[in-house]
Amino acid sequence: MNTIFSEKGVDERVIAEAEDDSAWDEPIFVKRQRPFFLSTVGPSEIERSDDILNGNAVFRGTRVPVSTMIENLEAGVSLNEFLDNFPTVKREQAIQILEFFKNSLTQLKAA
Repeated sequence: MNTIFSEKGVDERVIAEAEDDSAWDEPIFVKRQRPFFLSTVGPSEIERSDDILNGNAVFRGTRVPVSTMIENLEAGVSLNEFLDNFPTVKREQAIQILEFFKNSLTQLKAA
């Protein structure tokens, strides 16, 4: 059975369960005029493997967590500085992932 959340409920669930990867195994249903499913499928430049950093999302072919890029950007580090600090990450990878996040937010806003 699917649980339907209000928009506030979705925000609360995201905050409460952000660290629990299994919390996102099922789609979130929000009371809206048209249904919207938050996709957990990411761009091809993100990979997850239990053998690499306990299954955390990393840049393909590296051991650099995607969250590290986001944390660096939040801290005011430029993309160029991040790429200098993590030379195994290619600019194209970072841009593809940032575009994916941007498109996801656009879809959420439009839903």
